[in-house]
Amino acid sequence: MARINEYRDYIQNILNKYSSYKSSYDDSEIQLIEDKERDHYQLVSVGWHGQQRIYGCILHIDLKGDKIWIQHDGTEIGIANELLSLGVPKKDIVLGFHAPYKRKYTEFAVN
Repeated sequence: MARINEYRDYIQNILNKYSSYKSSYDDSEIQLIEDKERDHYQLVSVGWHGQQRIYGCILHIDLKGDKIWIQHDGTEIGIANELLSLGVPKKDIVLGFHAPYKRKYTEFAVN
């Protein structure tokens, strides 16, 4: 349980960092959405670029059991790389955006 609390802190710190970024070319914001009770975390871009509506998920992470599930990653560096640099082992990270049959070909957890 201590490990999952540590993972929760890592995720929240990383997402807080990303949510502080501001767009230099449009009128949008990055919103941090946290469901701490159910361990669902998202970053969403919301706003306008001229008359074009901007809305989209940048990052979606869930904690399931004792694993970090990366459901969507639209970051440049890759959230898995950031988690690895913090000491999270690959066996505790599931790349949920890969089909279940493909996960066994990655170096990460399958589920």
